[in-house]
Amino acid sequence: MKSSIVLKLFIWTTTLCLFILASIYVGQTVFFKQFYINKKVADVQANLETFAQEYGRNSGDAQVTQRLEQEYYRQHNTWITTLDRLGNINHADDFSIEVKLLPDKDSPFSNQTLMIPLYGFINIEEIRQGNSFLHTGAMVTIEGIKKDKAVVPYRLGVEWGKVTFENNQIAKKEHEIIPKFQDQEKSLKAFPSIYLFGTITKTHLPVKNETPRLLYTNLVFMDRIKEFQANLLLSPEKMKLTIPWTYLVEENDIKYQLFVHPIQNKDGKPVYIFAMTSLQPVDEAISMIKEYYVYLILFVLLLILLSSFYYSKQIARPLLRINHTTKRIATLDFSEKIPVVSKDEIGDLSHNINMLSDRLHSYIEQLQQDIEKEKQLENTRKEFISGVSHELKTPLSVIQSCLSILKDGVASHKKDYYFDAMENEVRKMDMLIVDMLDLAKYESGTYKMKMELFPLDVVIKQICEKLQPEIESKQLHLHTELVPIKVVANQLRIEQVLVNFLTNAIRYTPDGETIMISIGAEQDMAIVCIENKGAHIQEEHLEKIWDRFYRGESSRHRSTGGTGLGLAISKKILELHDVPYGVFNTEDGVMFYFHLHK
Repeated sequence: MKSSIVLKLFIWTTTLCLFILASIYVGQTVFFKQFYINKKVADVQANLETFAQEYGRNSGDAQVTQRLEQEYYRQHNTWITTLDRLGNINHADDFSIEVKLLPDKDSPFSNQTLMIPLYGFINIEEIRQGNSFLHTGAMVTIEGIKKDKAVVPYRLGVEWGKVTFENNQIAKKEHEIIPKFQDQEKSLKAFPSIYLFGTITKTHLPVKNETPRLLYTNLVFMDRIKEFQANLLLSPEKMKLTIPWTYLVEENDIKYQLFVHPIQNKDGKPVYIFAMTSLQPVDEAISMIKEYYVYLILFVLLLILLSSFYYSKQIARPLLRINHTTKRIATLDFSEKIPVVSKDEIGDLSHNINMLSDRLHSYIEQLQQDIEKEKQLENTRKEFISGVSHELKTPLSVIQSCLSILKDGVASHKKDYYFDAMENEVRKMDMLIVDMLDLAKYESGTYKMKMELFPLDVVIKQICEKLQPEIESKQLHLHTELVPIKVVANQLRIEQVLVNFLTNAIRYTPDGETIMISIGAEQDMAIVCIENKGAHIQEEHLEKIWDRFYRGESSRHRSTGGTGLGLAISKKILELHDVPYGVFNTEDGVMFYFHLHK
């Protein structure tokens, strides 16, 4: 059996570890890439909202806009800029030329000054201030796309064509569109080109050792901007011009995610936030992971086999020991204990089985004790029935004797005496029945005490006045030490307890002796003490006096009065109040006490 458990644990553990390893490999090589892309796209889109809000507050400030672009790149490693409605980069006059167009009565742009951004024609690293071609006074031939009342140049011929600069993306569109239409009018409508002529009046070119604007240095980003502008001008039906959108491009085997976020500037004109982020890091990471896993899998496989075997042996050994011990427990042999050698679940299981063994052992012993107690309880029941029978037998005998005397007409002159005797016995029987019913009610477990606030000292004074005749009949001295105090309890039932305790004290106090009643206070409790001078109660009887029909001295007879249930009823009332109570011998007598909540 032992080898079977080890084998099963070894197989399951090895299979589980291999499955986990395979899941990690597939997740990192297959799903991680898509997860990275989705997370990257979601983060950039969320950050574009923030950029749009910042740009909206500072859209007219070129320096602030460039600072926002640089901060965005530094924080998110994403290139970003803003384009106007024609797809031109906003605030691109730092890399541009200004051309004064020649007068032409047929041109709508006659004598106008045209600012031409150069990023669409040439790399900023390839040209510096003082260029021999782009200089003030040079003649320029311009080919552009006419859009409403604006023109977007896409080809520049300098010094009558000696040098030509071209926007490669729009030129590409030109070669795609024009050959489709043999009709010149349709061709012009699809590709609305215009020719303009002018003279360079001002140049804005980078000087030597000057750091150019950050976005001009990324040729891939600039080429994507030009591509977007070409589509915006010549294929607007392909563009989502009103909602944010993204698309994926690949350049030199590197994938880039592009983002277009349309907004409106302060003048209500459309502006496009254009961003690009590289997905190359995740591709490099996935490639490295695949190479790394070749070595990792071999090492982990060996580790899995060794650890699974060791783990199986370690788990199986205590389980076999536990199995052996539980078999002995099943035969009620609780002598063997499982050694607890670890603080894990198996150690807890071993500890719990040991506790179970101890508890079963103790419960069996407790069961044996309960059986003995049940026998004692049966004896108590018999004694109770015997006590009730005895208590009822005497008054019934007295009543029967009195009735016989009255029936036979004997001692007719004592008729009133016999009637009083029968009435007294009936009253005692009534008291016994009422006390038994009260005790049954308290012991039922369903009776609830109704609590109220009342002055305890006033109640004690009233009870003392009520019992004054009995006190005087035995010439007893009653001393009270009462302080004004209010308690929360059931006033009627507490009065019953006080009457029982005080009556009991009067009954067992020798003539002419003293009874002391006092109220003390301790934190949130009031303490009532009733002490009577006289004979002590034997120590073995102190706990038994609370039992029904129990009397500490068997020689006591009915002449002491009472039903034998007073202290049992008082005990139940105080237990329902959930307060301490008790009795103990003092130097000169016996003291009963109980607590109440203030």
